[in-house]
Amino acid sequence: MSALDDAAMHRLYSENSGWLKHWLRMRLGNAADAADLAHDTFLRVMTARSQLPIREPRSYLSAIARSLLIDKVRRRAIEQAYLQALALRPEPVEVSPEIRLSIIEMLVTIDSVLDELGARTRDIFLAVQLEGLTYAAAADRFGVSVTTVKNHLIRAMTRCLLLVEA
Repeated sequence: MSALDDAAMHRLYSENSGWLKHWLRMRLGNAADAADLAHDTFLRVMTARSQLPIREPRSYLSAIARSLLIDKVRRRAIEQAYLQALALRPEPVEVSPEIRLSIIEMLVTIDSVLDELGARTRDIFLAVQLEGLTYAAAADRFGVSVTTVKNHLIRAMTRCLLLVEA
């Protein structure tokens, strides 16, 4: 069920779309990206499950647009890091556009999951998984017990498993 009926959505769009595109263009410096994000913002409003009326439409729209903008910036940063990692490989790597998109989407999802873990859990997880630290070495580095390291890893691995199942 949509948060707004057709008439209310039409009114919200007609009264605020120009303002939102301008607001986004001022932040992005690009009319095309602003139009895309404005479109995505209104799609998000249309698919919202909330039945509450929107009392402050511009505040509501800008909050959604700001979140989408942050997601876009994070995605670009992840994509650039991925492309740089590929460029640093000694042998050239050819990846189809479909596989590249799939890899970037997975990296964005992993980044989001790691961000949700909290700083200490994320740092311990990355130290053990990427740097290959033993539990004891991670405990020493972070000034915690081995049991605490294990608890953080269980929390992180549980989130990763839930992601895989989804």
